[in-house]
Amino acid sequence: MNGSGPITRRGFIGGALLAGFGGRAFAQGFAGLSESADGFAPVVPDRTFAFPGDHGPHPEFRIEWWYVTANLTDARGIAYGIQWTLFRQAIAAGGAQEGWANQQIWMGHAAVTREDTHRVSQTFARGGVGQAGVAAAPFHAWIDAWEMRALDSMNDENIAPCSLKAAGADFSYTLRLDAERPLTLQGDGGYSRKSLREQASYYYSQPHYAAAGILTIDDKPIDVTGMAWLDREWSSQPLAADQSGWDWLSLHFNSGDKLMLYRMRQNDGQHYSSGKWIAPDNTVETLGSDDIVMTPLIVTQVAGRKIPTSWRIAVAKMALAIECRPLNPRSWMGTSFPYWEGPIRFEGSHTGVGYLEMTGY
Repeated sequence: MNGSGPITRRGFIGGALLAGFGGRAFAQGFAGLSESADGFAPVVPDRTFAFPGDHGPHPEFRIEWWYVTANLTDARGIAYGIQWTLFRQAIAAGGAQEGWANQQIWMGHAAVTREDTHRVSQTFARGGVGQAGVAAAPFHAWIDAWEMRALDSMNDENIAPCSLKAAGADFSYTLRLDAERPLTLQGDGGYSRKSLREQASYYYSQPHYAAAGILTIDDKPIDVTGMAWLDREWSSQPLAADQSGWDWLSLHFNSGDKLMLYRMRQNDGQHYSSGKWIAPDNTVETLGSDDIVMTPLIVTQVAGRKIPTSWRIAVAKMALAIECRPLNPRSWMGTSFPYWEGPIRFEGSHTGVGYLEMTGY
């Protein structure tokens, strides 16, 4: 204690979360995700996914997230982005303990982005006391009053329709998410490698959401519509000790195609890349490091860091050559584990919108 006053419950929870992720975060990879996973379940190939069960938590694994991003516009054509994320972190392996002894720590991030502003909120909770959690059926993910919840007619194979809401001090949003197309298993049947070694996650997405609702900034409500993307991922050790973070994109093409790709940055410069192209007829093309070329174009000074906020992306086998530019280059998530996350536009061989996330800078 530093003598500055009594610690609050939320301050205690936040401190516990920081301890759980590891104070050596950036020395050992973004948010300590390269630390040893001894005692936690391993990620292995050939897992059979089952829904709705896999929409719920997997506490035997160390880390997990439910991650929604949306590219939206209002009636005047003004562009917005929203982010809603629920993270689960196990601070110790073993069977679940009750109440405040529960090993699960929860963290929520919410953001709203416009060309001239980027608003961020963060909240923490301890598992076992009802403040946060996820139920698989009917699906409900929540932390405090933030939630992603199944509507009455939800299809477990689509995880739609759902409602989504969050609020910060100077923004809020409530959206409905609909999808007629099924989920996509990323990587090899949901087994997503993060290096040529054993680092991997279980990973699936719903890239086909149509979103509509109300976004409020500074007490001014705005009707918005657009496209949203859900990522579900869990692992026990997604980074290797020589990896510092990742650059990840989700892209909605005006043609109806979708593309997810990422680059795991390695200290020796031999970065590991992966991706999946999803055609309008739901056929997929898996992409590897030899297929993907990601070249930074513009570096922005944000929060004392140099962040590559514009990129050239090339995938020759798909005849893709695009340049991605941010809606707001200062889309910095100044949270306990800071990172850059924001909506982008792209043009070139293909056009559209999407989201860019960069960690570990």
